Amino acid sequence: MTLPLTEDHGIAERPNTQALMKTVGRQLKSLRKMRDLTLEELGHTSEVSIGLISQIERGRGNPSFNTLVQMAHALDVPIGRLFHTAEETSPVVRASERRNLDIHSSGEVDAVHALMSPGLDGALEAIWVEAPPGYDTSDTPFTHAGEEFGLVLQGRHEVFLDGTRYELGPGDSITYSSTTPHWYRNTGTDVVKAVWIITPPTF
Repeated sequence: MTLPLTEDHGIAERPNTQALMKTVGRQLKSLRKMRDLTLEELGHTSEVSIGLISQIERGRGNPSFNTLVQMAHALDVPIGRLFHTAEETSPVVRASERRNLDIHSSGEVDAVHALMSPGLDGALEAIWVEAPPGYDTSDTPFTHAGEEFGLVLQGRHEVFLDGTRYELGPGDSITYSSTTPHWYRNTGTDVVKAVWIITPPTF
């Protein structure tokens, strides 16, 4: 997300700046609490003063873009997560209305990842996965905060947890800590269809 900057590299004053900063403050506080971090701990990790973090969480101030980047990195989330708003009001997500997520790219073979939960403001996210034959993320293992649960509906899906291979078929499920390096592979001839639940929301 590109934000207009002032000469001192802060977010430019615009009519909607106050609303934007309230959104950033809510998201920052929510993400910090989901990761069970105190203001002091986030301040130490991000190298941002406790006073400034507290001010931002209250929707005040005019933080620089670099400050937001530092806090996003400390929380292990893309900076865009700080600007998410709860636009969805319905608890129902129709199959035709799922939002595609640009994640888990695997060279020339990409999988479909679509958000099944209404938004990213809750405690978890549910993702619809369609991984074609040849899909392989072994070159880019994933590690992040939280826990994951996967349920394979179709095909045979290989899940690697810190190098240990688990092969899942239709109806099989797996649960693991997201802090464990993990990657996926489809060496079969059928498209893998699966549901993945991640807490807290990561993408």
